[in-house]
Amino acid sequence: MATEAQAVPPVGSRLKALREGLGLSLRDLSERSGVSAPMLSQVERGETSPTLAVAARIASGLELTLSQLLRLDEGEGVTIVREADRLGGGAAGWGHSYEVLTPSLPGQRAEVSAHTLAPSAGTAGPGDPPIHEPGSRETAVVTAGKLRLVCDGTPYDLDAGDAVTFDADLPHHFENAGKKEARFFAVVSAGLRRS
Repeated sequence: MATEAQAVPPVGSRLKALREGLGLSLRDLSERSGVSAPMLSQVERGETSPTLAVAARIASGLELTLSQLLRLDEGEGVTIVREADRLGGGAAGWGHSYEVLTPSLPGQRAEVSAHTLAPSAGTAGPGDPPIHEPGSRETAVVTAGKLRLVCDGTPYDLDAGDAVTFDADLPHHFENAGKKEARFFAVVSAGLRRS
């Protein structure tokens, strides 16, 4: 039976990747978790393993559960999202629908979604997600129809087969610029520090 003083499996490289992925310094995570920056540094370098109590505080500072930090709730490194299990959204009444094709896993750095726009419809309507976190990038690939990206007020026309990459933290939306249904895939990568 596990006790609070029991050490957890090695999590150093995962902790560092999660912390950096959130754009946090060791000091930031220390303030959020109540675990000292030197202790966090030692854990990241694999010089020590935190107790379960300390690991729980670190997880909380990363806004994860202990199971998510330790990957206790994951399988063998492969996750399949079946078509019937996709998370959907959008504003169908406004002519936009989408499905998220990637699983919701802790530390996930990108999300892939499939979108459908009716003629004259656009994204950024009710039920659509907000603008992405600072530093996010998005790539869209048009698979059918004509699409217009309006990014920071500038329109960009795209045809089937075209791809576009842009700063997703800028105000943006897509419009169906044609007379037939438009379809596209979008890949949003998590915010990265620009230094």
